[in-house]
Amino acid sequence: MFKILREDLKVVFEKDPAARNALEVILTYSGLHAIWSHRIAHWFWKKRLYFFARSLSQISRFFTGIEIHPGAKIGRHFFIDHGMGVVIGETCEIGDHVTLFQGVTLGGTGKEKGKRHPTIGNHVMISSGAKVLGSIMIGDHSKIGAGSVVLHDVPENSTVVGIPGKVVRQNGVKINNDDLNHDLPDPIADKLKQMEEEINRLKSELQSLKKEGREMYGDSNL
Repeated sequence: MFKILREDLKVVFEKDPAARNALEVILTYSGLHAIWSHRIAHWFWKKRLYFFARSLSQISRFFTGIEIHPGAKIGRHFFIDHGMGVVIGETCEIGDHVTLFQGVTLGGTGKEKGKRHPTIGNHVMISSGAKVLGSIMIGDHSKIGAGSVVLHDVPENSTVVGIPGKVVRQNGVKINNDDLNHDLPDPIADKLKQMEEEINRLKSELQSLKKEGREMYGDSNL
């Protein structure tokens, strides 16, 4: 346990250039606090001391803004950068050398029972605000782009972006996705587009009426 805790401290210096010294990291890095708390809470969870595990998890959530269910399985060299808003579900499994940024959700869709959260492979990076939902697999050495919503398995060595998430690069080769959509629905933009189409229709009808009037009465009467 203590060896793993030291590794968690070491990985901060490997992945965060802003880390200056061990004391500063130990006292001020909420991501590290959340990981250490989870290591202990998970130990209680495996011993079937569920109340103590959940209590420690909730205390950690209150102080760090990071919610990790004590049942989640997390590998070594795990790093949470600017972790506010990170949520990791009960049946989530995370491999080694994984990095999460703020706002990441590793959650369920609300439809499954049993294994209902993602399995994250080794050397995976999940960027800010990404949502990985359901009992799916994210392959080793893959990257999930910021704000993406991933609902299906991702192969190894892939880059995923968009809503819903689609593979845009695999094994270093770019993949074309004509239907790739990076944007959330915008009801205001949709309404403005409808109004523009209505104005154009009215203009067309007005021009038709003017043309009929000229043919019937002549230009001098219009």
